[in-house]
Amino acid sequence: MSKKPKQAAPFPSRDDILKFIEESPGRVGKREIGRAFHLDADQKLRLKKILKSLKDDGLLAKGRALSTPGALPPVAVVLVTGIDRDGEVLARPQSWEGEGDPPTIYMAPEKRGQPALGPQDRVLARLTPLDDGTYQGRTIRRIGGAPTTIMGVYMVVEGQGRLRSTDRKAKDDFMVARADTLDAGPGDLVRAEVLPGRRLGLRQARIIERLSGGDGEASSVSLIAIHENDIPTEFCKQALDQADAAIAAPLARREDLRDLALVTIDGADARDFDDAVLAEPDPDKNNKGGWRIIVAIADVSWYVRPGDGLDRDAIARGNSVYFPDRVVPMLPEVLSNGWCSLNPREERPCLVAHMRIDAKGNLIGHRFSRALMRSQARLTYDQVQAARDGTPDDDTAPLGEVIDNLYGAYDALTLARRKRGVLELELPERRIVIGSDGQVERIEMRDRFDSHKLIEEFMIAANVAAAETLERKRQPCMYRIHDEPSLDKMEALRQFLASLAIPLARGQVVRAELFNRILARVRDTPNADMVNQVVLRSQAQAQYSPDNIGHFGLALRRYCHFTSPIRRYADLLVHRALVAGLGLGDGGLEKNQRDFANLGEVLSGLERRAAGAERNATDRFCALFLADKVGLVLPGRINGVTRFG
Repeated sequence: MSKKPKQAAPFPSRDDILKFIEESPGRVGKREIGRAFHLDADQKLRLKKILKSLKDDGLLAKGRALSTPGALPPVAVVLVTGIDRDGEVLARPQSWEGEGDPPTIYMAPEKRGQPALGPQDRVLARLTPLDDGTYQGRTIRRIGGAPTTIMGVYMVVEGQGRLRSTDRKAKDDFMVARADTLDAGPGDLVRAEVLPGRRLGLRQARIIERLSGGDGEASSVSLIAIHENDIPTEFCKQALDQADAAIAAPLARREDLRDLALVTIDGADARDFDDAVLAEPDPDKNNKGGWRIIVAIADVSWYVRPGDGLDRDAIARGNSVYFPDRVVPMLPEVLSNGWCSLNPREERPCLVAHMRIDAKGNLIGHRFSRALMRSQARLTYDQVQAARDGTPDDDTAPLGEVIDNLYGAYDALTLARRKRGVLELELPERRIVIGSDGQVERIEMRDRFDSHKLIEEFMIAANVAAAETLERKRQPCMYRIHDEPSLDKMEALRQFLASLAIPLARGQVVRAELFNRILARVRDTPNADMVNQVVLRSQAQAQYSPDNIGHFGLALRRYCHFTSPIRRYADLLVHRALVAGLGLGDGGLEKNQRDFANLGEVLSGLERRAAGAERNATDRFCALFLADKVGLVLPGRINGVTRFG
């Protein structure tokens, strides 16, 4: 019997060829492309024509495979690496074979309406050489995040190694050759490098790191969320060296607040303490019933200077990320839990908001200073609330007057809050409790006391004072803005409420009070939780921006984040602007770091990344907790409907 003629492999599309070139770790030519797609001689002629058209369209650099080492082609795939102290987006070529470090690429701002580029974004860029050996890059099109590594569970199927990605969007497994397993065993959670070049069948991967536990173990859940959301976990050597070399800040020109009864109030599991508070009746006879409030915030700007290693690593993170079993900090722990943390009975530098409010909670005066403080106690929300309710413990009993004054000022601030008409959503928060064995012990709802609200109101007042000061001093301010709901979201909310016979008339002026009336109507009814969730989803997302539009939810004309510089980079920017504007010494905002527009977009994106990672981990922990409860019938609630297909 004669053999059937061998069929040619399917010819790749133009996009397939371009994607292969973009994802190849080194330079490629017609030979490598032909080999990867198993092309015969006739097909290689067709390939040559397609490559010419790609070059003519500017999507490939001419003579790419023979380009001069040390020079970049006019069009190349670049990887965004971070943002410099001036707010410029930095990138490097994805492939580099020249001697020494690759040249720096400064990416031009994206077109209006396009999201800003962030770390680990990959783009096809048109490159223009600059006089100093650097390049300017302009985005041709986005390719997505660098697909260099994946996380997954290693398994053996019919004697062959497989890797199943932890990314729920991944459709196919990866093949792992025996030589590329790194001695991983079935069920191990691993990190792997995707190998280029395979068109048909499963793609191949090489395991480069074995991680503790498997996909079904609690110890792996946060690792999965960290990897899937590209959360940086390592600090550069310069940052670590700087943190290790940190020493106590001197009193020097600082205000001495070491004898004041400042206390920190946080959750029982908190390890970094950004803020300490104090309140006293205002002795001014013209402010009867008023209060003096001090909010002291860790002076992170003293330790983290613009452009240094700590600063570069902090801006790449944007914020700390909190998981049930661990924290990925914005700063090394020697700072976040040490020199920058307002630990009890330890001298710490701080940036302080001194505020005066009247009996109705209105802010009538404020000033800022750099100071040295010593926290008198590390208190928890539970302790402070118990003391307020008449059952103090050994820590709070000596601080009875201090706590009473805090609540007195809080009562006044609450009056102002009610008058403004702040959006009052009631959204219980889940707390996942991890046992000593590392497994999920239980899932419970977090308590919410007046002590929580007290700290929130003190922080809001300090944030407003910071924004007002920066405006008065004509300093750049990274505002925390929150727009009113869009017309589309209002219409969707109107239709939902109509199904519950709750009217929402068109044409009303949209204020937070409007939503509060809706929420009050369903309070203590079976629909309360659902309506709160839907109202939340109707709101715009808060963002960081130098362009102030106010804060809809808090009903404030101006607002910024000042109170958490250990865990939020935006707060550190506000601190630097205050230091510079008020002439408070070193570590202030430098003149070449005042373009906040692009930086605001990047920080907003990094905040969303962190929130997504935290949600991802929470969902996985909940699924893990329920894994051995199959068949158990529980009440549930539909939170939303998504159309697929």
